[in-house]
Amino acid sequence: MIASIVVAATVGDVLIASAMRQIGDLDEIKAESGLAGAIKAVVTNTRFFTGVAAMAVSFFSLLFALSHADLSLVAPASASLTVVTNTLAGKLFLKENVDRRRWLAALCVCVGVVLLAR
Repeated sequence: MIASIVVAATVGDVLIASAMRQIGDLDEIKAESGLAGAIKAVVTNTRFFTGVAAMAVSFFSLLFALSHADLSLVAPASASLTVVTNTLAGKLFLKENVDRRRWLAALCVCVGVVLLAR
């Protein structure tokens, strides 16, 4: 259950981040085309809506998980593991510069999840 939350949230985050990079600076779009133009730029982007759908899957997976497991396990584990997968996905798919400090933070999160699960 936690894995489905993490995977869907990560896919959603990557797709939305990618869509926003593709769309560009909303302030510039708003300056050129007004608020309606900025809204149109977002709502006509397929990648954005696919990301939103993935985030919805993540949310409903969270609801399902909470109906079967303790909040004190599900919430921290899913949030923490999402940080780790987002770090990996940012590096692999978005070509972000992930420095040693972020990798160390992701490692600490993994250790925390292991301690939480015991």
